[in-house]
Amino acid sequence: MDEARPLWATPLQFVFACISYAVGLGNVWRFPYLCQMYGGGSFLVPYIIMLTVEGMPLLYLELAVGQRMRQGSIGAWRTINPYLSGVGVASVVVSFFLSMYYNVINAWAFWYLFHSFQDPLPWSVCPLNGNRTGYDEECEKASSTQYFWYRKTLNISPSIQESGAVQWEPALCLILAWLLVYLCILRGTESTGKVVYFTALLPYCVLIVYLVRGLTLHGATNGLAYMFTPKMEQLANPKAWINAATQIFFSLGLGFGSLIAFASYNEPSNNCQKHAVIVSIINSSTSIFASVVTFSIYGFKATFNYESCLNKVILLLTNSFDLEDGFLTVSNLEEVKSYLASAYPSKYSEVFPQIKNCSLESELETAVQGTGLAFIVYTEAIKNMEVSQLWSVLYFFMLLMLGIGSMLGNTAAILTPLTDSKVISSYLPKEAISGLVCLVSCAIGLVFTMEAGNYWFDIFNDYAATLPLLLIVLVEAAAVCYLYGLRRFESDLKAMTGHALNWYWKAMWGGVSPLLIISLFVFYLSDYIITGTLQYQAWDASQGQLVTKDYPPYALAIIGLLVASSTMCIPLGALGTFIVRRLKRRDTASVA
Repeated sequence: MDEARPLWATPLQFVFACISYAVGLGNVWRFPYLCQMYGGGSFLVPYIIMLTVEGMPLLYLELAVGQRMRQGSIGAWRTINPYLSGVGVASVVVSFFLSMYYNVINAWAFWYLFHSFQDPLPWSVCPLNGNRTGYDEECEKASSTQYFWYRKTLNISPSIQESGAVQWEPALCLILAWLLVYLCILRGTESTGKVVYFTALLPYCVLIVYLVRGLTLHGATNGLAYMFTPKMEQLANPKAWINAATQIFFSLGLGFGSLIAFASYNEPSNNCQKHAVIVSIINSSTSIFASVVTFSIYGFKATFNYESCLNKVILLLTNSFDLEDGFLTVSNLEEVKSYLASAYPSKYSEVFPQIKNCSLESELETAVQGTGLAFIVYTEAIKNMEVSQLWSVLYFFMLLMLGIGSMLGNTAAILTPLTDSKVISSYLPKEAISGLVCLVSCAIGLVFTMEAGNYWFDIFNDYAATLPLLLIVLVEAAAVCYLYGLRRFESDLKAMTGHALNWYWKAMWGGVSPLLIISLFVFYLSDYIITGTLQYQAWDASQGQLVTKDYPPYALAIIGLLVASSTMCIPLGALGTFIVRRLKRRDTASVA
């Protein structure tokens, strides 16, 4: 198996594959949100500490296991201990769930990319109503960017119970996204190794261009000042530390089996310790770099909205009190408002309900993450830029590259154990296995293009890969240290790479990192219990905003099934191995 196993052309290809996989959409749309929520610059303190005690050690552990066992997740853990085959199966199941819904983001990126060539951008203005006498009512109550996302892109239903039909345009974009993924993975490491140069490097090129543009935007300094002004009191907030640990954990893609699969194609002598450190630092640096870009855009958007609000107030007061044009300015607005309130109290009281309370601080504090940041907040800022079509094309092309890069890792986690299997590979060539996985994932993924598809997307995103991944990585660390044996693993690594393990890696693997994972596991479990009935955000077209609703019983059952279907693989795998061994032992005894 070792002799026939394909290898990366160079160690650099492997590093780029890991970077392309680890640096994903979470770096762009979740890390900036966490900075905004938990004290700006002060959030970097728990983030860097968690990188040191959790992210880097566990990344090295997975790379070392893959390189040492030279198999996908199922074979690797079965080799470490026959009772651990269920750990690999659990990783494959979680990766399959992820690939089903994650590629929908790439479909949305394609959809927005195609629409970015229109002038004006379709989300920059509200469409006319049916009578062509005014703007669409839903769009007027929300905003043009929200309307384009919820109505034109998702055509979202009022609740999860109203499934609706498959939207053919997003469905075609999803098929295109899966076709692109299939072409990238068609030849295994041979084709993936070439693609990762683009998926890893191009997002950085776009981010650098966006940084230069962002820093020249009016109000960018307001956003950057907000980000880098530390709120030290947040260091005492346990949620800041929990979210820092969670962000590191999921951003590096631990537990999916992708890193094990990538490392299994390495030369045994490859210095995976050095590569683990490099990938961890680049991943975290990218998050910080992307935050600088995001907050410069935030600052522009917040300043634009703030100044637009002030101009509306100035226009209202100028018209209501017949003031001379140009008399009322931003600098004297508060002073004139006080004068008008005292000089014309009755008239001012009539106008007062229409006067908006404009605040730059409140605009900057509006925290959004996930699809809301990518497809609403960013598009809101882009539409107000000069040459907005160019910036829109660049932005959604970057999202697509980030998404495809992560999908290469997700599919590798599924395909490597399947192609490693002698039973499957004897009947089907590698290309056919890849095609079947893509076809099945695409067919199931069409659910997310229905009118209620976004609600199911949120369910998969929130529950399919949280608790299961924590349990998988906890079992991985415990298995290497206490079942396989830390000393034995250390001697394997020394024989492989020529480098001895120092005390730092042993301390993290043997105690600190597992304890941290247990703490996260307990937090998530208690959070679900304390929350009570699980809820979701539904779009109310009549109000033009999101409203909170309770999940129906069948949705709760599917959430439970999502969590159980992967986590139960671990004990069931051990039980199956135990039964098979007992039966073999009994057969041997009866023959004797």
